[in-house]
Formats: sequence, structure tokens, C-alpha cells
Amino acid sequence: MSTTASAGLPASTSQFHPGYDTCTKVTAICRVEYTTLGYYPNEGVNIFLAIGFGLCAILTLGIGIWKRTWGYSIAITAGCILECAGYAARAVLSQNPWQASAFKTQIVSIILGPTLICIGLYLTLKHIISTLSPSLSPFRPKFYPLFFVPADVSCLVIQAIGGGIAAAAGKDNYSLLQQGNRVIIAGIVLQVVVLATFGILSAIFLLRAKKHFRSFPEGEETQEKQTWTDKKTKMFLWAMAGAYSALLIRCIYRIAEMAGGWGNEIMQDEPSFVVLESFMVLIACVLFTGFAPGVWFPWMSHSEKVNPRLRAEREGGGGQQGHEMGETSSGNEKVVGV
Repeated sequence: MSTTASAGLPASTSQFHPGYDTCTKVTAICRVEYTTLGYYPNEGVNIFLAIGFGLCAILTLGIGIWKRTWGYSIAITAGCILECAGYAARAVLSQNPWQASAFKTQIVSIILGPTLICIGLYLTLKHIISTLSPSLSPFRPKFYPLFFVPADVSCLVIQAIGGGIAAAAGKDNYSLLQQGNRVIIAGIVLQVVVLATFGILSAIFLLRAKKHFRSFPEGEETQEKQTWTDKKTKMFLWAMAGAYSALLIRCIYRIAEMAGGWGNEIMQDEPSFVVLESFMVLIACVLFTGFAPGVWFPWMSHSEKVNPRLRAEREGGGGQQGHEMGETSSGNEKVVGV
């Protein structure tokens, strides 16, 4: 990540390079146009976003403790806290766009936050499959977090490496700066591929589940079918689909934003950033919070007061063996772990 002025701006001379290490506030030679963002961030919008993410973090954590949905709640809460910090930092930049620590905070937080939020999404699919019918999934339920969580973190690591290369370029090594930018873009592209793969596998399972439960003879009911036809389950699945779509749009936007390097025209267009980055992630977090699984899909809960299947297993005479083997009495893989 370069902390110098954008390439092509006329401010740099052999004696002075405007950058976050040489400018501390906006002046005649440290103009706002020479910052990486190129504008004063809108203070009101960023305060609104910081409050929105902060509320989502508090509510998600509270519901998570109440309903004991640990893994999901920790991932979403951590992501929301980072997003809150990032937009609080952008609010500071609205007063002084050359505030170096605020600039670095918003860059790191807003890149890292959605990565943690996606982890909550990956954990959700595992439990949906485990509850409805593992046999309809292309892979065993535990595969999804075991594959997608490390893949998601890998995308972040690649972006961090690219940022380090770009930062090492300093003021004059434009070639190294471009290499760093390409690595960052590679990490973002990989994240889109990971999300797209997740979406395809989710769609395959849900389409199979729809066909499977429609084929049931009239009047025949199972716990799985009752869960599938439950209105709360339907609302929960639609909410997760909406959150997924918002996060995918955000990642695609990030590719376009970074394609031109730091300080390009898209990066310096605040309305597109607010709509396609900020509000896409906020919409996802609001859906994750408003349709928290402990309330809308209790099978993810670790509390036997909330999760009927968990309660039945612990009360059943043969529940201990099923618990150890990771199966329910119907032969489906048990909802366990995160």
C-alpha cells in the first residue's frame, strides 16, 4: 500500500513528495487531491455506518450469548467491530484527510472485516446441511468450514502480502508498487472465486433439498421436512442468500476499485464506495443480525433449551453413542462444533 500521493499528480518534486509521511494536514502543497482517497470523506455517512456496525456487533454478541451460537456470533461480531473501527477512522479523515493512522486503520479494518463476516456465512451452511439432509450435499457438512474458512483467510493473507510489497515501494519504486497492487488484486479475485464456489455448492444443495422434500408423499412428515417447510427457516435462508449476494457484490467492486492502483478514479469516487462497499457490507450485517440463527434457525444453537434435536439426543437412551459417532438417530450427521 503506497502512502504517497497518487501517480501522475503534479505535486511531487525532487525536493518534496506529498504523502502521509510528509503531510500532516491539508495545506497549499498538501492538498486533499493528493491523498490516496482524493476527497474529504462524508462525516455524517461514516458516523452513521460506524453506529450501524457497532449496533450489529452488540446485538449479534448479545443474541449469541443468549442462544449459544458461538462460532457464528464471534465471527460476525468481530467483523462488525472492525467495520465500526474502519468507519470511525473515516469520520476522522473527514476532518483531516492526511491523518496517517486513521487512513491505515480504515484500510486494514474495512478489508479484514468482511473476511470475518464471510466466516459466519460458511459456518451457517454446515448447519443447514446437517439439519436438513447431509446426503443431498456434494460434500459432508464439516467440509464447508474446513475448506472455506482457510480459503477465506488465505485471500486475506495474499492481500496483506500485496500491501506489504506496495508499502515497501516507497516514493520512487513505481514498478514494485504495481507488483504489490497486482498481488492485492489476485487476493481479491481469489476471494470472489471462493465466494462464487460457495454459492454454487449452496445452490446445488438447496435445489436438491427442494426437489427432495417436494417428492414426499402427502401427509408424510419428518423432522427434516418440518424444518424445511417452516416459515422461519424459509426467512432465514432468504436472509442468508441476501447477505451472500451483498458480500459478493462488495468483492466484485473491490476488484474494479483496485484494478487501477492506489488513488485511481474509482477509489476516489466516494458515492460508489459508499453504495458498493459500505452499504453492501452493512446490509449483510443487518441481515445476519436481524435473522440470527439462534432465533430463526435454532438448530445452530448449542443450548438444549433452543435446539430440539440436541435436547432429544441428550434425553434419549442411546444418545451418547450417537453423540460420539457424530450421528443422529436418523443417520444424518449431527450438528456439532461451531
